Amino acid sequence: MSNSKSNPKSNARQAAAQALYQWQITGQNLNLIEQYFIDEQYFAEGEKIDKSYFSELFHGVPQDLIAIDALLNNFVDREVDAVDPVERAVLRLGTYELIHCIETPYKVIINEAINVAKYFGADGSHRYVNGILDKVAQKQRAEEVDSKRKTQS
Repeated sequence: MSNSKSNPKSNARQAAAQALYQWQITGQNLNLIEQYFIDEQYFAEGEKIDKSYFSELFHGVPQDLIAIDALLNNFVDREVDAVDPVERAVLRLGTYELIHCIETPYKVIINEAINVAKYFGADGSHRYVNGILDKVAQKQRAEEVDSKRKTQS
């Protein structure tokens, strides 16, 4: 699943993106999907995964789906439901983190989403994810984005 340089939170994001993809495609019960990932998929393979972060992300996105999709609809070029399912899972995950994981710098969240999109998405999907999440960050974390830009100039 992961590359050797990833850390437990990165692995949690990758697993959450795949679990969200499965949920989007199948509509299965969240707890069943989560249990599958814990028992069969990743956690059983000895990967170092932040299990609580995986659960927070995986359950948090569906719980906040209306707000996440409403925010994304401001920036995507089509309805969120029409976005490629892998990109949609990554965008929803990144948007959730930008909204709820304030302790994580927005650049880290975007970079992690880009890496997940590169790993699982089609060629070039990481550029799409980068562009959309950058706009989400500018709206959702305007103060943080502005202060980062000022320190870089």
